[in-house]
Amino acid sequence: MESDDLTVRILIEIRDEIRTTNVRVDDLGRRIDGVREDLGRRIDGVRDDLGRRIDGIGLRIEEVDHENGKRLLESEVRTATRIAEQIAATRDLYALLKDRFELRDRVERCERDIDELKHRAG
Repeated sequence: MESDDLTVRILIEIRDEIRTTNVRVDDLGRRIDGVREDLGRRIDGVRDDLGRRIDGIGLRIEEVDHENGKRLLESEVRTATRIAEQIAATRDLYALLKDRFELRDRVERCERDIDELKHRAG
């Protein structure tokens, strides 16, 4: 009977930890949504800024020597491309980190605890 009481207590603790984990996962989801919204706003701002910069480049090209304008445009395009690539890389990194770290450590600990409980019970 004492072994059954211990098992029940451990299962209750696991259940309580799962509930706590669920609350943390929900909180993490809300934070991720906030980060996603923030990144969306920032990306929109970058896109708007890039649009304004490109428009400005067009006006400057008309005011300067053709060759100098061409070099400037090429430089701005490279910069805009790098910024866009950085944004894409940041999104990819965010998705990778989210997939890799969500509950990984907790699940591994739970699995070890379950294995230990099985060995004790068996």
